[in-house]
Amino acid sequence: MSRQRRTFTAEFKLQMVKLYENGKSRADIAREYEITPSALDRWIKNHQGTGSFSAKDNRTEEENELIRLRKENQRLMMENDIFKASGADHGTKIDVIRNNAHKYSVSAMCDVLHIPRSSYYYQTRKCEDDGRQAEEADLQERVYLIFKQSRHNYGTRKIKKELEKQDKIVSRGRISSIMKQLGLVSNYTIAYFKPQKNRSNEAQVANILNREFQQEKELSVIVSDLTYVRVGKKWHYVCLFVDLFNREIVGSSAGPNKDAALVYKALSSIKGNLTNVQLFHTDRGSEFDNQLIAEATAAFGIQRSLSTKGCPYDNAVAEATYKSFKIEFVYQRTFLSLEQLELELRDYVHWFNNIRIHQTLGYLTPTEFKQQSL
Repeated sequence: MSRQRRTFTAEFKLQMVKLYENGKSRADIAREYEITPSALDRWIKNHQGTGSFSAKDNRTEEENELIRLRKENQRLMMENDIFKASGADHGTKIDVIRNNAHKYSVSAMCDVLHIPRSSYYYQTRKCEDDGRQAEEADLQERVYLIFKQSRHNYGTRKIKKELEKQDKIVSRGRISSIMKQLGLVSNYTIAYFKPQKNRSNEAQVANILNREFQQEKELSVIVSDLTYVRVGKKWHYVCLFVDLFNREIVGSSAGPNKDAALVYKALSSIKGNLTNVQLFHTDRGSEFDNQLIAEATAAFGIQRSLSTKGCPYDNAVAEATYKSFKIEFVYQRTFLSLEQLELELRDYVHWFNNIRIHQTLGYLTPTEFKQQSL
């Protein structure tokens, strides 16, 4: 690790010289104040010679002449480099100065090319402003596209993560400002009415899951719930199965009745070997605890688990998934037929699993999370 360069005030240097003149040894001063003996020697010499610690006050005539010659040589080199631009137009001169600013003094180049410094700095600021405007326009376009591709669901947190994937580091405050300018309002900012839940049954099935929502194996534990959807002038229902391993919707169904057949249909839609499922957890709705579901789960050796009576937190992942499902899908569409609902449901499930990023998964999609684990 390189040692950080220290700077010393004139008062400090004078104090060190006085200590030396009062009899303190050169070695003790250097050790106690962590300075080099050569620096102390130079301060003593300067103080005794000119009384000043400034480098320019302690230069010899030869050293001053050498510095003057170096400056003159550098100016001649600069004039030679930019001489061809002396007869150019104003814009070209500005470009020449900007391209050589790392080598020569801006003031000196402005003198040689007969351009006021104020003109150069004005043009430079104007270019910087134009660049910032172009950058802002590009950022606004990116935010708009991400928001539209999220189906109006992403807020600042998820848009920030998507921008990071594009190597754009932007604060959530700036994203929020852009969303306000563009009139982008996430579906999640709208409050929706929560219907009352049905009374639970008294089935003697324990809560085996016990809120162990983080699972290490694919399809080892699945959870489910149902929700209502308006189709035409009648209520229909949707059942979703969620894999706790990667929050993927692995099974789904839609129908006019809230019953065991709807759940069985969703269970049957799961792609994969159901014998790998060790536990199936739901709330205490009668559509989940009945003979049809009991026979189906027993056939594949799947153990059942039910939430504690009146405690939705025991099925928190399913509850959270349905909240997203309602805001992102149900409340954003009008369904005229069951066929339309089923078609758009399949499209939403595909988007949810393959495109929508999840905060719980480290802002990966369920598919990306699964592939990463493999």
